[in-house]
Amino acid sequence: MNRPVTWLAELLRRPTIAWWDLLDIAIVSVLIYELLLLIRGTRAVQMALSGGFIIGLFFLSRWLELETVNWVIRNLAAYVVFAIIVLFQTDIRRALAHFGRAPFFRYFERAQSTDETIEELVVTAANFASRRTGAIVVIERQIGLRNYIEGGIPLDAMVTYDLMTSIFQPGSPLHDGAAIIQGDRVAAAACFLPLSVNPRVSRGLGTRHRAALGLTEENDAVAIVVSEETGSISLVLEGHLQRGISPEALRTRLRSLMGRRRRAHLPRVEARSSLT
Repeated sequence: MNRPVTWLAELLRRPTIAWWDLLDIAIVSVLIYELLLLIRGTRAVQMALSGGFIIGLFFLSRWLELETVNWVIRNLAAYVVFAIIVLFQTDIRRALAHFGRAPFFRYFERAQSTDETIEELVVTAANFASRRTGAIVVIERQIGLRNYIEGGIPLDAMVTYDLMTSIFQPGSPLHDGAAIIQGDRVAAAACFLPLSVNPRVSRGLGTRHRAALGLTEENDAVAIVVSEETGSISLVLEGHLQRGISPEALRTRLRSLMGRRRRAHLPRVEARSSLT
């Protein structure tokens, strides 16, 4: 009985937490959160789980006095660090580059770059609609799309009308699939997206529209779809489809969605549609 009471008394006698302690905790929390965002959907997740398992096994071996297991883990720990650097050097470089483009560093230039990106996308969609060129463009918001980006062709180029036209040029190797936008850059093209399995979605919808619905049902991304048959522009958000949107309306909606980073609801998908 005395041991738990003594431990509780020692815990209560700890020094008062000052404001710099809270700042210290907040900074570490933000760094951990950004790290989790960086490794989300990548091979590093499995590596982190394996590392957590090894750490847990280390403390378990000390508690159960498993000397051999504890000795092996202690001697291999130094080599594991070098192995991680060698095996994941590409992912580490990509993570550091992504951190340099994190929202924290882009607050001062976001408004101008966002407006330019929106204008390029609107001009591209309007031109595609007039020529009936099929296309699907996905804009990443708060939830990362790393899984789909790594499955496509990496580009990491500024969003421009000329680039988007080259990507969706009929006969181009990048024409099939989606182009994914991160901030003001085209992260990848020819990305394959999950098709919607919602039974309420009209069977008349084509693959591009189903892919846009399937992706936005899972996260907060915004998708712009141009129909190859009708030349109609559609905006897809949260699994909802808004068809026949004009370039002016598209510009307004994108400014609201990309500028304020808030969720907005669109009319639900129609039960009948002939759009492909």
